[in-house]
Amino acid sequence: MILGASCRAAAASATAAGLEVHAADLFGDLDLRAASFRIAEPYPAGLAAAAAGFPPAPWLFTGALENYPDLIASIAETRFLAGCRPEAIRLVRDPDHLAAAVFQVGLAFPDTRRDPRGIPTDGSWLVKPLRSAGGHGIRPWRGSGDAARQGGLPVGSIWQRRLAGQSWSVAYLLTPQGGRLIGLTRQFIGRRWCGAGPFAYSGSVTVAKPRGRSPWAGQLQQLGDLLAGAFDLRGLVGVDLLRDRQNRLHVIEINPRPTASMELFERSSGRSLIAAHLAACGLPQSSLPRHRDPGRGSWAKVILFSDRLLSIDEAVVTGLEAAAACPSDGWPRVADIPRPPSAISAGRPVCTVFAHGETPQAASRRLRQRAGAVASALRRTAQPASRRCAGSGSATYCIR
Repeated sequence: MILGASCRAAAASATAAGLEVHAADLFGDLDLRAASFRIAEPYPAGLAAAAAGFPPAPWLFTGALENYPDLIASIAETRFLAGCRPEAIRLVRDPDHLAAAVFQVGLAFPDTRRDPRGIPTDGSWLVKPLRSAGGHGIRPWRGSGDAARQGGLPVGSIWQRRLAGQSWSVAYLLTPQGGRLIGLTRQFIGRRWCGAGPFAYSGSVTVAKPRGRSPWAGQLQQLGDLLAGAFDLRGLVGVDLLRDRQNRLHVIEINPRPTASMELFERSSGRSLIAAHLAACGLPQSSLPRHRDPGRGSWAKVILFSDRLLSIDEAVVTGLEAAAACPSDGWPRVADIPRPPSAISAGRPVCTVFAHGETPQAASRRLRQRAGAVASALRRTAQPASRRCAGSGSATYCIR
């Protein structure tokens, strides 16, 4: 059983591992046709209601359910949780505790406050909700007056010094024996060409892992061991990092569950990461044959966001499914295809586009070209919606 805001990638990985999947999320994309599926309405309480209707089975969660450890604990009372325990989630999501821990392995953490008094209001600091994922709700701090005009601040906001640099994400597989570094991606944040908001996670591209004498190699291994040991995290875990202009690594946050970028490593290796996650959590899986391996190089993905309220009908779906076909390497070029009929609000995700290249730069260039072609096709086929759709689909939900 898989629960979260979006389950498509994890469900596809579990299905590839030969598992029967029961899933509930906000979108119900057509990619989930192989799973027993329910829409989680309202979110997140609807996830618990959906879980109650599924057959007995172990379960795992995806983003952004880590924001609700009490809900995780409630579901885990009657089902085996293949993932991080609620107590461990609370600990690693506490910025004060996390900062003290990462300093021990030689990594940095942004200056973080829980009170805005005395903080500059020139945009050099960010205000961030503690309950967030994918960059939702982050904005430059301009003072309380500006916050009031934008609808106020979420309960539990923090203030963090804004850093300049390159955003990375590190994927770990954590067991009682320590942390295994699966891979490293460079993150696309707030890319306007795909319609993303200023701080929204827009996608990723795989890059080479640090090796040999690189100071990062030792630091990242120590960080993985710290998360597995002191924080007692298990299974697939992601870490958002920022590399500053002095090549120093700053830990931004820990995502104690499978993350959006991890499916790129699955495409690179041809092996199910969810099977590895279950094994790390005490549910061994049999060895599986590889998917067709595209060979050396980098994989990249980007999320396309809608620039207006769109109506999704069968013609749109037919076009997206045609764009997804990729006989050369066996992997779909487009995923997260919305179910018709539905409406997608401006600023909300429409679908995900993938590309492969010999280098991260080549993969990124091909990705932008492919995403542009898909976006153009969407503009030709998807009609502006005259009113909001009251049914299922990504139009009516907001990830918190």
